Amino acid sequence: MPLMKILLLEDDPILSEIIEEFLVEHGLHVKLFYDGKTALDAIFEHKFDLLLLDINVPSLNGFELLKEIKNARITTPVIFITSLDQISDVKKGFALGAEDYLKKPFDLEELLVRIERTKKLHNIDTNERITLTNDLFFDPSNYEIITPETSYKLRKKEVQLLEYFLKHKNRVLSFEEIIEEVWRFEEVPTYATVRTYIKNLRSYGLEALIENTKGVGYVFKPL
Repeated sequence: MPLMKILLLEDDPILSEIIEEFLVEHGLHVKLFYDGKTALDAIFEHKFDLLLLDINVPSLNGFELLKEIKNARITTPVIFITSLDQISDVKKGFALGAEDYLKKPFDLEELLVRIERTKKLHNIDTNERITLTNDLFFDPSNYEIITPETSYKLRKKEVQLLEYFLKHKNRVLSFEEIIEEVWRFEEVPTYATVRTYIKNLRSYGLEALIENTKGVGYVFKPL
């Protein structure tokens, strides 16, 4: 698995987006859910490396969700992120099998530290290269494009753009979508800025993989 895949269950839309944006910026893949039942369905259908669970969420709370996945013998580590701060709640979380318990409000850097700790404890390997072509690779851990002759160190925004292309490969992505999803809460770039970043990616050996759809946007087609 190229990047660590995290399921985030948090029903506060503002907080969930803040956490998601922070983790994505630090090279993690995040799938966001607002209610326990939908999150549980996703856990049964897909493989995640880590579950970040709020407790007081609609339809199925975090404690109940953890019981369900333990009954199903799913061993994905769980970190609770919650405003419940009574010692009885902390004890219950650990008794149910949680790996960690983080009380709100918390510092995002502390969350990242706890994720890294869990990653090491469970030997979650996220260092595999992503194959783009037979001789072209993306190393997400080191932010590098690797060719037979050399390697290119990517800037953060170039990494985010490439990861978005990979997530939505073989689909036409408009300028508007790219700006909305890759730049998010940052200052809105011009189309010329987006073209510059894409020109940079092409110069790293991705020329044949990024196709221009005239007047619309781009399609990323790994070979």
